[in-house]
Amino acid sequence: MPIDPTLPYDPNNIFAKILRGEIPCKKVYEDDFSLAFHDIAPQAKLHVLVIPKGAYVSWDDFSAKASETEIAGFIRAVGHVARDLGLVAPGYRLLANVGQDGGQEVPHLHVHLFGGEPLGRMIGR
Repeated sequence: MPIDPTLPYDPNNIFAKILRGEIPCKKVYEDDFSLAFHDIAPQAKLHVLVIPKGAYVSWDDFSAKASETEIAGFIRAVGHVARDLGLVAPGYRLLANVGQDGGQEVPHLHVHLFGGEPLGRMIGR
């Protein structure tokens, strides 16, 4: 169910529970700013989620409220994961859904990293 990204952060969302260790994940990478793990319902051969450790509802919330250090750390984590997974040369896709029209389903910023196969058009019509 799509969420409203203008609502306050919900500390009981699934990604907050993963960050607290209440729900396990198949971790790919972790640092002071981010956690990356395999999606439980992959939409490509390789589908990893990268989330900031801070309480941010969406890309909009993060870009407006996160510190420069958090933003740089998160962006670098996404790049680190792509390089570690060997995706740079063949290519990959990043996706951040925001709000109802964007199809956001979890009220915690997350970037989908897809790769491992040709991904086709950005939006199929």
